Amino acid sequence: MVKPLPDLKQQLRQLVASPSISATDPALDMGNRGVVELLAVWLETLGFNVELMPIANQPQKVNMIATLGRGDGGLVLAGHTDTVPFDEGRWQTDPFQLVERDNRLYGLGATDMKGFFPIAIEAAKTFSDKPLRQPLIVLATADEETSMAGARALVKAGRPKARYAVVGEPTGLKPVYTHKGAMMEAVRITGQSGHSSNPALGANALEAMHTAIGELLKLRGEWQQRYHNPGFAVPVPTMNLGCIHGGDNPNRICGHVELQFDIRPLPGMALTDLRAELQQRLHACIEDEKIKLDYAPLFAGTEAFEQDIHSELVKTAEKLTGNSAESVAFATEAPYLKSMGMDTIVLGPGDINQAHQPDEFLGLERIEPMVSILRGLIARFCL
Repeated sequence: MVKPLPDLKQQLRQLVASPSISATDPALDMGNRGVVELLAVWLETLGFNVELMPIANQPQKVNMIATLGRGDGGLVLAGHTDTVPFDEGRWQTDPFQLVERDNRLYGLGATDMKGFFPIAIEAAKTFSDKPLRQPLIVLATADEETSMAGARALVKAGRPKARYAVVGEPTGLKPVYTHKGAMMEAVRITGQSGHSSNPALGANALEAMHTAIGELLKLRGEWQQRYHNPGFAVPVPTMNLGCIHGGDNPNRICGHVELQFDIRPLPGMALTDLRAELQQRLHACIEDEKIKLDYAPLFAGTEAFEQDIHSELVKTAEKLTGNSAESVAFATEAPYLKSMGMDTIVLGPGDINQAHQPDEFLGLERIEPMVSILRGLIARFCL
């Protein structure tokens, strides 16, 4: 006898209760295996063929590909299973306990983006006993919030293979056809410490960083003159100087300083080209032989994404949602799926202003409309 599936809310309750934080701080970072194992059981109950794919050298971080039906096309419903860390003491309730209050479901990942999976499963139930012309694939990834390691592993493996993909990030039920990319970079400058009473005794890394920052801001201005896309609320690429650390005492010449910064490139701006320009400009601006400058990415980065706004997938999503396709500033796994030959959109039930916030919630009024939208997409591209 097949064990019945938990209902949608119970599924989300179990997913939220399975911590899967991704963080650059090793003390906070954890795996997502518990989440994908729950999804695997539920999807196998519906007749999906499930494969778990551990990330190389990280056995607790796992991608899942669950496939219903066969064929060389089909539709992928994709999402990441990890969350960001949470603010200790700023939640009204336990972040790992789903709480229903005021027609909202509160919990870490409720919107970003564990809530998408029970909705996708609910939509899939309608088709579990129907012959599909093309496969329906539910894809769950690891480490989206930090390194995109899960998405990169899928690209390397060339899987899954499908014709269309929906990434269920929080877009407020509006289809997204384009978004900016994401880069996180570091400049490290090493000088020579010495007694502050005589500058000749050392080489001040902080003063050299002042020069480097000036060059970065100059380059930012040039990029914003060179690149412009009116389809975005912020129509130019951005560069944010995020954090800086250096020196140890006011009476010592600063011997070392590090700056970390973030860039959000527009579609058409290749990360390799931007990094080559950063490398050349930063090294050229430091002429002191006593100063050493090192520039390097903090992670590989994510390219900007753009799907043809006139594609069948975009037009179908616009019809089903009643909303025109739009752009967003945040990055997703969409460019990785598109690089594997899939027409791709970003479309989910939550709101981005709830993501990464204390008391994150998914509104109950978003659930049924999203289930209906996914049913429409499955019917169009799988039946």
